[in-house]
Amino acid sequence: MGSMVMNMAANMLGLNIAATPLGLRAMQDLEKLNPRPGTATNAMCTFLAINTSSIQLIPATTVAILASQGAKDPTAIIGTSFVATLFSTIAAIIIVKTLERLPMFALSPLPPPVSKEDVIVQDDVVRPAFLPNLGWKSKVLLSLTAVGFVGLFLVMTFMPSHFEAMANYIRQSLNIGKGPFTWPPDWYTKAAYERAISVISVLAIPFIVLMFPLYAFGRGVPVYEEFVEGAKEGFNVAIRIIPFMVAILAAVGMFRAAGGIDLIARVLATPMSWISFPPELLPMVLMRPLSGSGTTGLFTELVHTYGPDSFIARLGGTIVGSTETTFYVLAVYFGSVAIRKTRHAVASGLLADLVGVIMAVIVCYIAFR
Repeated sequence: MGSMVMNMAANMLGLNIAATPLGLRAMQDLEKLNPRPGTATNAMCTFLAINTSSIQLIPATTVAILASQGAKDPTAIIGTSFVATLFSTIAAIIIVKTLERLPMFALSPLPPPVSKEDVIVQDDVVRPAFLPNLGWKSKVLLSLTAVGFVGLFLVMTFMPSHFEAMANYIRQSLNIGKGPFTWPPDWYTKAAYERAISVISVLAIPFIVLMFPLYAFGRGVPVYEEFVEGAKEGFNVAIRIIPFMVAILAAVGMFRAAGGIDLIARVLATPMSWISFPPELLPMVLMRPLSGSGTTGLFTELVHTYGPDSFIARLGGTIVGSTETTFYVLAVYFGSVAIRKTRHAVASGLLADLVGVIMAVIVCYIAFR
């Protein structure tokens, strides 16, 4: 559980490089509990579905690209990515728990039980509790920090004029005073939604930068020492996953060089235009489940062509922040523990990516159009 939570936290922060070794450790821990070696368990599929649709607090890569291209507000996509990934994560959990019940993805019968002499003794490393009991000073500090951020969020979201509009609506609904009853109320409009998205975008980075060090301080975690240990372990992880990375990257390169992505994009361009989806983004959307570096290159090209503050650039950034390199993640994670029967993991990840793209389009049309 600790390994999975750390992986999810790294994904939320947009730290994909840090998330990979944590995810591999989580898969190894899950494999120790797997009674069917070589076959993905329900827990593995659920973990990867959440991993590929993870809630994104800071899409660091896309924000950095927009900033490097001179965007006036490169953090504008933080709020839209957060909303889109919130829905995609919920959808991923529902999809993966639904698919695991279908007969086509049912687990095979368990092998006969083995004797005690055949049981492999696992490592006896004593891990600290994930959430140990904190002292009262740490609890007070964390509580005040959380309350302060929530209060700042509310103050910035609901301005004094916002409070006045809300009060007027309440008076009208209770027939207090004069004035027609209207719906939606003034405080429940597109402008209010845009303000909320803007506030999330502005507060996300300060919240992460301050909250995590404060939480680590409250738990007494030696942050620098832990970072050094993790960096040391990263070398071993990189060596172990090289064969699987070479395989998936070679396959993606061959598919792209053969024109597969361009062919699919041309076929889907017209139907996508019917639903107001910019055809210029189709190659990037099709590349996203296959290659992170390829997607970054296509997104950078879009930003350079249409401008960092254009609707296409912001929608593209939101899509990149709302989806994941599903095939790459499954190949590396499952390959590291020799899983060959992936069951419903691929379908769950791709459907979660689809929900992320759909929600990114809806949110961006509301916020930026």
